[in-house]
Amino acid sequence: MDLKIRDRVALITGATGGMGFETAKILADEGVKLVLSDLDIETLEKEASSLPTDLIWIKADCTDQSEIDAMVKEAYGKFGKIDIVIHTAGITGAKGHPLEMSDEDYKEAWEIDFLSAVKIARATFPKMRENEWGRFVCITSENAVQPYWEEATYNTAKAALAAFVKNLSYQEAAHGILCNTVSPAFVETAMTDGMMEKRAEELGVSFDEAVKSFLDEERPGIVQKRRGRADEVAAVIALVVSERASYMNGGNVRVDGGAVQSVQN
Repeated sequence: MDLKIRDRVALITGATGGMGFETAKILADEGVKLVLSDLDIETLEKEASSLPTDLIWIKADCTDQSEIDAMVKEAYGKFGKIDIVIHTAGITGAKGHPLEMSDEDYKEAWEIDFLSAVKIARATFPKMRENEWGRFVCITSENAVQPYWEEATYNTAKAALAAFVKNLSYQEAAHGILCNTVSPAFVETAMTDGMMEKRAEELGVSFDEAVKSFLDEERPGIVQKRRGRADEVAAVIALVVSERASYMNGGNVRVDGGAVQSVQN
């Protein structure tokens, strides 16, 4: 399917591996020019060099407004515009009883999983408004609407992110900018690899056994009994930022294998 976004310019944060890089691959095939950002610049450079499109890669801390502003300035110097912003960078954060989490635990998740999106929007929306066309997509999580008790720091940050993007959608559509979220659940990424490695160690089982027990005990809604693939999420992200989704605004798309056991978002 032609997504009708050839020669658009997309900024992708958290672009090393996982959902960010899989999305970059799809957009590159669609003729989209890319601005790829991650803290792991060595890996990013190695991966990005294989993509068949005009692109740049930039090391930037998405919690630092000055670094974001510098990244956006460099992107404009190269391409003259940014049409699409895909914010995938995030962490799981500290886990445990909500009242036993420290202020710093909450602040870490808040800064990385929520405020980073605010800062990126501040830096990119003014020019997208001038151009009267834009797409802004943030990766939230099932946790935003179905919080798990031991993940309070992550739950609250992702719920705030979902609300923020919805807030933006009310005003920005008048400027041609459509704002949406995509909510994956238990996808094969470095983040969930780390979760399962820790679980395997705690239970004294293999990695695969840790995944299986997690699905059985913690994610009964995923009846396919497997983790999702990053490319399965990326395909949805690519559609949402395309001209094919030009009537989608303020929405959330789940790519969660049924993890959220509700008909509501």
